[in-house]
Amino acid sequence: MNTAIVPVDFSEISLNAARFAAQLFNGHEQIEMLLYHCYEKDEEGENRLESLLKLKEELATITNATISVLAEQGDDFVEELEKLSRHRQTDIIVMGITGKSAIAQVFMGSNAIKVAETKYCPVIIVPQDCEYRDVKNVLFTTDLVNVYKATPTLPIKKVLNIFQPQLHIVNVNEEHYVALTEEYEAEKTRLMEMFAEYKPEFYFLRLFDIDEAINQFAEDKNIDLIISVHKEHSRFHRIFKSSHTKKLAYQSRVPLLVVHE
Repeated sequence: MNTAIVPVDFSEISLNAARFAAQLFNGHEQIEMLLYHCYEKDEEGENRLESLLKLKEELATITNATISVLAEQGDDFVEELEKLSRHRQTDIIVMGITGKSAIAQVFMGSNAIKVAETKYCPVIIVPQDCEYRDVKNVLFTTDLVNVYKATPTLPIKKVLNIFQPQLHIVNVNEEHYVALTEEYEAEKTRLMEMFAEYKPEFYFLRLFDIDEAINQFAEDKNIDLIISVHKEHSRFHRIFKSSHTKKLAYQSRVPLLVVHE
Protein backbone atom coordinates (compact mmCIF):
# COMPACT_ATOMS: atom_id res chain seq x y z
CA MET A 1 0.00 0.00 0.00
CA ASN A 2 1.37 3.40 -1.01
CA THR A 3 -1.31 6.11 -0.95
CA ALA A 4 -4.29 6.77 1.31
CA ILE A 5 -6.60 9.75 0.78
CA VAL A 6 -8.32 11.23 3.82
CA PRO A 7 -11.04 13.74 2.83
CA VAL A 8 -11.49 16.54 5.37
CA ASP A 9 -14.36 19.03 5.56
CA PHE A 10 -13.24 20.22 9.05
CA SER A 11 -16.28 18.75 10.77
CA GLU A 12 -15.52 16.88 13.98
CA ILE A 13 -16.43 13.63 12.24
CA SER A 14 -13.91 14.15 9.44
CA LEU A 15 -11.23 15.31 11.89
CA ASN A 16 -11.79 12.19 13.97
CA ALA A 17 -11.42 10.06 10.83
CA ALA A 18 -8.16 11.86 10.01
CA ARG A 19 -6.80 11.18 13.49
CA PHE A 20 -7.93 7.57 13.18
CA ALA A 21 -6.10 7.24 9.84
CA ALA A 22 -2.93 8.78 11.28
CA GLN A 23 -2.87 6.17 14.04
CA LEU A 24 -3.86 3.41 11.63
CA PHE A 25 -0.86 4.09 9.41
CA ASN A 26 1.61 4.89 12.18
CA GLY A 27 4.67 2.69 11.80
CA HIS A 28 4.25 2.51 8.04
CA GLU A 29 6.49 5.27 6.71
CA GLN A 30 6.06 4.04 3.13
CA ILE A 31 2.41 5.10 3.13
CA GLU A 32 1.57 8.64 2.00
CA MET A 33 -1.51 9.99 3.73
CA LEU A 34 -3.05 12.77 1.64
CA LEU A 35 -5.34 15.17 3.51
CA TYR A 36 -7.80 16.38 0.90
CA HIS A 37 -10.30 19.23 0.97
CA CYS A 38 -12.61 20.17 -1.90
CA TYR A 39 -14.18 23.63 -1.69
CA GLU A 40 -16.63 25.53 -3.87
CA LYS A 41 -15.56 29.16 -3.51
CA ASP A 42 -12.25 30.54 -4.75
CA GLU A 43 -11.77 32.82 -1.78
CA GLU A 44 -11.82 29.90 0.65
CA GLY A 45 -8.83 28.17 -0.88
CA GLU A 46 -6.00 29.90 0.98
CA ASN A 47 -7.71 29.61 4.36
CA ARG A 48 -8.60 25.97 3.79
CA LEU A 49 -5.04 25.13 2.82
CA GLU A 50 -3.78 26.82 5.97
CA SER A 51 -6.22 24.76 8.03
CA LEU A 52 -5.03 21.57 6.34
CA LEU A 53 -1.42 22.45 7.15
CA LYS A 54 -2.33 22.96 10.81
CA LEU A 55 -4.03 19.58 10.82
CA LYS A 56 -0.94 18.06 9.24
CA GLU A 57 1.17 19.45 12.08
CA GLU A 58 -1.17 17.93 14.64
CA LEU A 59 -1.22 14.52 12.98
CA ALA A 60 2.57 14.49 12.61
CA THR A 61 2.77 14.21 16.39
CA ILE A 62 0.92 10.87 16.37
CA THR A 63 2.16 9.20 13.18
CA ASN A 64 5.33 8.69 11.19
CA ALA A 65 3.43 8.11 7.96
CA THR A 66 4.20 10.66 5.27
CA ILE A 67 1.52 13.38 5.25
CA SER A 68 0.74 15.71 2.36
CA VAL A 69 -2.14 18.14 1.81
CA LEU A 70 -4.29 19.28 -1.11
CA ALA A 71 -7.07 21.85 -1.22
CA GLU A 72 -8.77 22.41 -4.54
CA GLN A 73 -11.93 23.91 -5.94
CA GLY A 74 -14.59 21.62 -7.33
CA ASP A 75 -18.34 21.54 -7.84
CA ASP A 76 -18.84 17.83 -7.12
CA PHE A 77 -16.86 16.38 -4.21
CA VAL A 78 -17.39 12.72 -5.13
CA GLU A 79 -16.43 13.32 -8.75
CA GLU A 80 -13.32 15.31 -7.80
CA LEU A 81 -12.28 12.65 -5.29
CA GLU A 82 -12.63 9.96 -7.93
CA LYS A 83 -10.45 11.92 -10.36
CA LEU A 84 -7.82 12.46 -7.68
CA SER A 85 -7.91 8.82 -6.62
CA ARG A 86 -7.38 7.60 -10.16
CA HIS A 87 -4.62 10.14 -10.80
CA ARG A 88 -2.75 9.21 -7.63
CA GLN A 89 -3.45 5.47 -8.06
CA THR A 90 -4.81 5.50 -4.55
CA ASP A 91 -4.94 2.27 -2.56
CA ILE A 92 -7.54 3.32 -0.01
CA ILE A 93 -9.76 6.18 1.14
CA VAL A 94 -10.54 6.81 4.82
CA MET A 95 -13.72 8.74 5.61
CA GLY A 96 -15.98 9.43 8.57
CA ILE A 97 -19.76 9.05 8.47
CA THR A 98 -21.37 12.48 8.40
CA GLY A 99 -24.58 13.53 10.03
CA LYS A 100 -26.55 12.50 13.11
CA SER A 101 -29.73 11.15 11.49
CA ALA A 102 -30.81 7.52 11.40
CA ILE A 103 -28.05 5.31 10.01
CA ALA A 104 -30.09 4.23 6.97
CA GLN A 105 -30.49 7.87 5.95
CA VAL A 106 -26.86 8.61 6.68
CA PHE A 107 -25.65 5.66 4.61
CA MET A 108 -27.89 6.50 1.69
CA GLY A 109 -27.14 10.19 1.68
CA SER A 110 -23.64 10.76 3.01
CA ASN A 111 -20.61 11.35 0.86
CA ALA A 112 -18.89 8.45 2.61
CA ILE A 113 -21.37 5.96 1.26
CA LYS A 114 -21.55 7.59 -2.14
CA VAL A 115 -17.79 7.11 -2.37
CA ALA A 116 -17.97 3.56 -0.98
CA GLU A 117 -20.56 2.60 -3.58
CA THR A 118 -18.29 3.61 -6.44
CA LYS A 119 -15.92 0.95 -7.66
CA TYR A 120 -12.66 2.80 -8.12
CA CYS A 121 -11.16 2.47 -4.64
CA PRO A 122 -11.69 0.60 -1.35
CA VAL A 123 -13.01 2.80 1.46
CA ILE A 124 -12.66 2.57 5.24
CA ILE A 125 -15.73 4.10 6.86
CA VAL A 126 -14.96 5.34 10.37
CA PRO A 127 -18.01 5.51 12.67
CA GLN A 128 -18.76 8.68 14.56
CA ASP A 129 -16.65 9.03 17.72
CA CYS A 130 -14.73 5.84 16.84
CA GLU A 131 -11.52 5.55 18.86
CA TYR A 132 -8.52 3.88 17.29
CA ARG A 133 -7.22 0.57 18.53
CA ASP A 134 -4.63 -1.72 16.99
CA VAL A 135 -5.96 -3.92 14.22
CA LYS A 136 -5.52 -7.38 15.72
CA ASN A 137 -8.78 -9.07 14.70
CA VAL A 138 -10.39 -8.64 11.29
CA LEU A 139 -13.81 -9.96 10.33
CA PHE A 140 -14.31 -10.80 6.65
CA THR A 141 -17.93 -11.36 5.69
CA THR A 142 -18.80 -13.69 2.83
CA ASP A 143 -21.93 -15.17 1.28
CA LEU A 144 -19.88 -18.14 0.02
CA VAL A 145 -21.10 -17.73 -3.54
CA ASN A 146 -18.58 -18.05 -6.37
CA VAL A 147 -15.75 -16.86 -4.12
CA TYR A 148 -13.00 -17.06 -6.75
CA LYS A 149 -14.77 -14.52 -8.93
CA ALA A 150 -16.48 -12.42 -6.26
CA THR A 151 -13.64 -11.96 -3.75
CA PRO A 152 -11.25 -9.05 -4.52
CA THR A 153 -8.17 -10.57 -2.91
CA LEU A 154 -5.70 -7.85 -3.92
CA PRO A 155 -7.17 -4.91 -1.93
CA ILE A 156 -8.06 -7.18 0.98
CA LYS A 157 -4.54 -8.58 1.18
CA LYS A 158 -3.03 -5.10 0.98
CA VAL A 159 -4.77 -4.30 4.25
CA LEU A 160 -4.08 -7.67 5.87
CA ASN A 161 -0.38 -7.45 4.97
CA ILE A 162 -0.05 -4.14 6.81
CA PHE A 163 -1.48 -5.34 10.10
CA GLN A 164 -1.04 -9.13 10.02
CA PRO A 165 -4.20 -9.67 12.11
CA GLN A 166 -6.10 -12.79 13.01
CA LEU A 167 -8.57 -13.28 10.15
CA HIS A 168 -12.10 -14.39 11.01
CA ILE A 169 -14.18 -15.41 7.98
CA VAL A 170 -17.89 -15.38 8.74
CA ASN A 171 -20.88 -16.63 6.80
CA VAL A 172 -24.40 -16.01 8.06
CA ASN A 173 -27.21 -18.09 6.62
CA GLU A 174 -30.49 -19.17 8.18
CA GLU A 175 -30.33 -22.39 6.13
CA HIS A 176 -27.22 -23.78 7.85
CA TYR A 177 -27.86 -27.00 9.73
CA VAL A 178 -25.62 -29.47 11.55
CA ALA A 179 -23.29 -29.89 8.58
CA LEU A 180 -22.44 -27.70 5.62
CA THR A 181 -23.59 -28.71 2.16
CA GLU A 182 -21.00 -29.95 -0.33
CA GLU A 183 -21.31 -26.66 -2.18
CA TYR A 184 -20.53 -24.61 0.92
CA GLU A 185 -17.64 -26.93 1.82
CA ALA A 186 -16.17 -26.42 -1.65
CA GLU A 187 -16.43 -22.63 -1.40
CA LYS A 188 -14.90 -22.73 2.08
CA THR A 189 -11.96 -24.73 0.73
CA ARG A 190 -11.44 -22.18 -2.01
CA LEU A 191 -11.42 -19.31 0.47
CA MET A 192 -9.01 -21.22 2.69
CA GLU A 193 -6.63 -21.56 -0.26
CA MET A 194 -6.99 -17.88 -1.20
CA PHE A 195 -6.13 -16.65 2.30
CA ALA A 196 -4.00 -19.55 3.51
CA GLU A 197 -1.09 -17.33 4.55
CA TYR A 198 -3.30 -15.65 7.18
CA LYS A 199 -4.49 -18.94 8.73
CA PRO A 200 -8.14 -17.89 8.77
CA GLU A 201 -10.71 -19.16 11.22
CA PHE A 202 -14.14 -19.95 9.76
CA TYR A 203 -17.52 -19.41 11.39
CA PHE A 204 -20.95 -20.41 10.08
CA LEU A 205 -23.86 -18.80 11.84
CA ARG A 206 -27.38 -20.12 11.37
CA LEU A 207 -29.22 -16.85 11.83
CA PHE A 208 -31.71 -14.93 9.74
CA ASP A 209 -30.62 -11.38 10.52
CA ILE A 210 -27.25 -10.94 8.83
CA ASP A 211 -26.13 -7.58 10.17
CA GLU A 212 -27.38 -8.32 13.69
CA ALA A 213 -25.29 -11.49 13.68
CA ILE A 214 -22.22 -9.66 12.41
CA ASN A 215 -22.60 -6.96 15.01
CA GLN A 216 -22.80 -9.52 17.81
CA PHE A 217 -19.85 -11.48 16.43
CA ALA A 218 -17.77 -8.31 16.21
CA GLU A 219 -18.48 -7.58 19.84
CA ASP A 220 -17.82 -11.13 21.04
CA LYS A 221 -14.53 -11.48 19.17
CA ASN A 222 -13.22 -7.96 19.78
CA ILE A 223 -13.14 -7.24 16.06
CA ASP A 224 -11.15 -4.15 15.08
CA LEU A 225 -12.10 -3.97 11.39
CA ILE A 226 -14.90 -5.45 9.30
CA ILE A 227 -14.30 -6.17 5.62
CA SER A 228 -17.35 -6.30 3.39
CA VAL A 229 -17.52 -6.98 -0.34
CA HIS A 230 -20.03 -4.65 -1.98
CA LYS A 231 -22.31 -6.57 -4.33
CA GLU A 232 -25.10 -4.67 -6.01
CA HIS A 233 -27.48 -7.61 -6.27
CA SER A 234 -26.41 -9.82 -3.39
CA ARG A 235 -28.65 -10.42 -0.40
CA PHE A 236 -25.62 -9.49 1.67
CA HIS A 237 -25.82 -6.03 0.14
CA ARG A 238 -28.58 -5.50 2.72
CA ILE A 239 -25.86 -4.68 5.25
CA PHE A 240 -25.93 -1.16 3.79
CA LYS A 241 -29.70 -0.92 3.84
CA SER A 242 -30.74 -2.38 7.17
CA SER A 243 -31.44 -0.39 10.30
CA HIS A 244 -29.32 -2.94 12.18
CA THR A 245 -26.28 -1.43 10.50
CA LYS A 246 -26.56 1.26 13.18
CA LYS A 247 -25.14 -1.27 15.63
CA LEU A 248 -22.16 -1.90 13.35
CA ALA A 249 -21.40 1.73 12.62
CA TYR A 250 -22.22 3.35 15.94
CA GLN A 251 -22.76 1.01 18.88
CA SER A 252 -19.96 -1.45 18.12
CA ARG A 253 -17.70 1.39 16.96
CA VAL A 254 -16.09 -0.89 14.38
CA PRO A 255 -14.75 0.62 11.13
CA LEU A 256 -15.85 -0.99 7.86
CA LEU A 257 -13.60 -1.59 4.89
CA VAL A 258 -15.76 -1.69 1.76
CA VAL A 259 -14.29 -3.38 -1.32
CA HIS A 260 -15.91 -4.33 -4.63
CA GLU A 261 -16.07 -7.69 -6.36
